[in-house]
Amino acid sequence: MRDHTKLRAFELADEVAMLVYRVTAGFPKEELFGLTAQIRRAAVSIPSNIVEGCARDSEADYLRFLNIAFGSLRELHYQLNLSKRLGFLCVQNSSLIEPKVVETEKVLNGLIRALLDVL
Repeated sequence: MRDHTKLRAFELADEVAMLVYRVTAGFPKEELFGLTAQIRRAAVSIPSNIVEGCARDSEADYLRFLNIAFGSLRELHYQLNLSKRLGFLCVQNSSLIEPKVVETEKVLNGLIRALLDVL
């Protein structure tokens, strides 16, 4: 079993999840069960799938969960962009979270590619 806490990808994904909760706190109340919930669900899915993948025995399963995490990360990236265009996500909060999302995408993608080279 792998230790997820030693992965930079997990650390970043966890930071993104925390940031998402902060920046969505000011979203319109009518979006609580709409876009806000979707964004938060996608954000929590990223580190959760990394953790679950680390608990799997096979490299193939590990890779599958990392790919699911990456898909959730890309989904989150779109949802944050949509929120910005709708005026829910202010420029200041966007500037706070966007670089962290991009960095997480790069690190997680690098981890996935490294595993693909091994398999």
